[in-house]
Amino acid sequence: MTASNRRVSVAVVIPTFNHAHFLSDALDSVMAQTRPVDEIVVIDDGSQDDPAAVVARYPDVRLIRQENAGLSAARNQGLAAIKTDCVTFLDADDILAPAAIAHNAALFERHPEAGFVYGAYDRIDVARRRYSGPHFRPVPSDAASAILVGNPVAMHATVLYDVARLREVGGFDSTLRRCEDYDAYIRLSRRHPVFCHPALTASYRFHGSNMSADPANMLHWALHVLKRYRPPPGDRDGSRVWAEAERFWKRYYGAAAVRSAFRRALGMTTWQVLRALKQRLGRIRHRRATPIGAIDMGQLASLEPVSRTFGYDRGTPIDRYYIGNFLERHRADIRGRALEIGDASYCRRFDSGITQQDVLHVSPDAPEATIRGDLTQPGVLPEAAFDCMVITQTLHLTIDVREAIARLHAALRPGGVLLLTVPGISPIDRYDWNSTWYWSMTGQSATRLFGEIFGAEAIDVTVHGNVYAATCFLQGMALEEVQQDWLDRKDPCYPVIIAVRAVRARHGSRSA
Repeated sequence: MTASNRRVSVAVVIPTFNHAHFLSDALDSVMAQTRPVDEIVVIDDGSQDDPAAVVARYPDVRLIRQENAGLSAARNQGLAAIKTDCVTFLDADDILAPAAIAHNAALFERHPEAGFVYGAYDRIDVARRRYSGPHFRPVPSDAASAILVGNPVAMHATVLYDVARLREVGGFDSTLRRCEDYDAYIRLSRRHPVFCHPALTASYRFHGSNMSADPANMLHWALHVLKRYRPPPGDRDGSRVWAEAERFWKRYYGAAAVRSAFRRALGMTTWQVLRALKQRLGRIRHRRATPIGAIDMGQLASLEPVSRTFGYDRGTPIDRYYIGNFLERHRADIRGRALEIGDASYCRRFDSGITQQDVLHVSPDAPEATIRGDLTQPGVLPEAAFDCMVITQTLHLTIDVREAIARLHAALRPGGVLLLTVPGISPIDRYDWNSTWYWSMTGQSATRLFGEIFGAEAIDVTVHGNVYAATCFLQGMALEEVQQDWLDRKDPCYPVIIAVRAVRARHGSRSA
């Protein structure tokens, strides 16, 4: 790739070993991509089941058989067989998110110098129920050190590689029975930059026989790979980073071994353990967790927050986690003629068939604006024009909230959908929006305001956040430095984000 405006071609290689029962899910997820792939290759690594019978149902998929030689050898076989610019390796038991290739390829096209790019992932069980995530750790400018210490990529199917550069570093080491992707990331990141994005890219399916289910074995291979990259004794900085990486892997897989032993002792699956813990937490939620006088505020014992820019200077703001998840759940609504405030970044990210994109902005100089003016100003928004309106973190900046909601309602076509978020517990912007930051909301206020105009049966109001999320957000901590699983527990008494899906009634009915 030599030009940033070139459309890259993409292959998906799926190695399989006795996972034919999962293979159709993997292939279906590739077929459902919003940006079609150019090649699909399944590598049968000496399976004893019948992946060929599954592949036969997909005329555009090529099957290559080999004697059982391991995952690395299967991936290298696929790498040698493809003719595309880029490649994603999808294990047969995992699944790609619908826009995985679109997000990764677009990022590659913006950064043709990359060795690889990656996105976020979640974890699902055998029945495809999500039980954690999305998980995403951005890579800093010093990608090689960050990958050595902890591997922020974490899940291989989130990665899109430059084919030529992966071949140049030797592909995957077939002598490694585990952590071959970690080894490849290190080699590539030492030669080429790495880029990433927070969009959900893949789902890691946990079924008990995954390689990662044996933490002791994973630790052995992680340290085995790490030893290859131990710096010479005179390299003090390199030795410090290497020692940090060794400590990380011992802690990480040590904790995983404890969790694994806990599950075995209970005789439960991961899903069952999580459900049991959730029920237990519900029973003790009213008990005093910490004795009076025993609270240690630590680094938070300060009159100055961690960040005064919502966490943007540290990573991804926590409110963006909730907003992104809300729009992902309602991606199917973002179609037809769509309107977004400020720019079209969310519509581009969650596009499900947009035919015309409009952007509303108060500034006459805004580069993406197609409509200029204030939301409450008469005549600014055309009436009955939009199939979808994505209005995030805007309503609190207008003094006349009822008028703004009425104009949004009028601008929707019958059956059109409004996807809107507003802040609850939140810092107040100290820069551009400080002088017009008028409101925060609760689930109750949003339900009443939108119900009055759209009708109670036409709205769905969800409250996102809890005391942990609110505390972290007020401090300006970034998503990448908090315990993300804790953000998903909802406590309406500590609202961080209020999300509203509202539908304008079709003719002759109150709702759609």
